Amino acid sequence: MSENLYNHIAKFIPLVREDFAEIMLFFDSQSVKKKQNLVEEGNVCRANYFVEKGCLRMFFLDVDGTEQTIQFAIENWWMTDIEAFNKGKKAAFSIQAVENTEVLAITKYEMERMLGTYPLMESYFRQVYERAYAASLFRVKYIMRLSKEEIYDHFSGNFPEFVQRIPQKVLASFLGITPEYLSEIRKKRMTRKTK
Repeated sequence: MSENLYNHIAKFIPLVREDFAEIMLFFDSQSVKKKQNLVEEGNVCRANYFVEKGCLRMFFLDVDGTEQTIQFAIENWWMTDIEAFNKGKKAAFSIQAVENTEVLAITKYEMERMLGTYPLMESYFRQVYERAYAASLFRVKYIMRLSKEEIYDHFSGNFPEFVQRIPQKVLASFLGITPEYLSEIRKKRMTRKTK
């Protein structure tokens, strides 16, 4: 039984342990090695993933074949290509483990069965998706309004655990800058701290 998932659900809806034990039957546990893809762009997205331990990233390849990271998920976060998952379509994004990661995966079929049996879980997922949507809107706002250095400062100030865990190249692609420019920004920040 996953304490992480139980605690996460219980933050949003009332949940009885006995019901949760039944809910867990709809999920499969998976171990994913660093740099292994759970979903590949162009393939059908078959599951929604809850991160038990580790870190995932969502990315796509731009016209030049460069990876553009658009989202991360660490412990207690969900990740899927939501459009492809919901409609059984080919994924527009890839999902990859940034480090060795443990996830709980639920297929669309199993999710529908779970929601039919435990309708209160609809409220849980609605609230999770609302928060994720709000976060994506703020990300767009910051990208449009702030300088690249301000974006880095905002991100590193609000999510210091990401800055420590994510390789510089992947973080740079998320922030929309080159790894070299990210290195420059970090050097400036370190110089400022030592003065």
